Amino acid sequence: MSDIVPVTRGGHARLQAELQELKQVARPHVIAAIAEARAHGDLKENAEYHAAKEKQGFIEGRIAFLEQQLAQCRIVELNDNSLDVVKFGVVVTLTEEETGEDKTYQLVGDLEANVDAQRISVNSPLGKAILGKKLDSLVTVKAPKGTVEYIVRAIRCP
Repeated sequence: MSDIVPVTRGGHARLQAELQELKQVARPHVIAAIAEARAHGDLKENAEYHAAKEKQGFIEGRIAFLEQQLAQCRIVELNDNSLDVVKFGVVVTLTEEETGEDKTYQLVGDLEANVDAQRISVNSPLGKAILGKKLDSLVTVKAPKGTVEYIVRAIRCP
């Protein structure tokens, strides 16, 4: 039996959209680029052909990965009525004790984690540390730059 991959409804939609984009836009584009490069003659010294084939390999690999992951996904619904603790899917605002700086993240699964988009994995050090914490709880996280302490300031639905 395969492992279940937890995902938010929004994360599932983003992954589906990426898969569709790869299949309907990127794949046909790279196939056309390969055909055009082939028309230029000798394939041994054709950099365009080799670049297009490499890109095709990446696209096909990503399609296979997404199809496999999406087949194992289970959408985890968030219940608005139980936002008393940090759990999968919530948006949490943390205040760093030392600097007073606020940081807001959505707690998601590994597949949809993206720090640039303020989505952190429940399996990350910070995700593990805040999981199950209540409002105003002190959270200690061992980070590469040393130990960091946060206060849980808000827990809400995305």
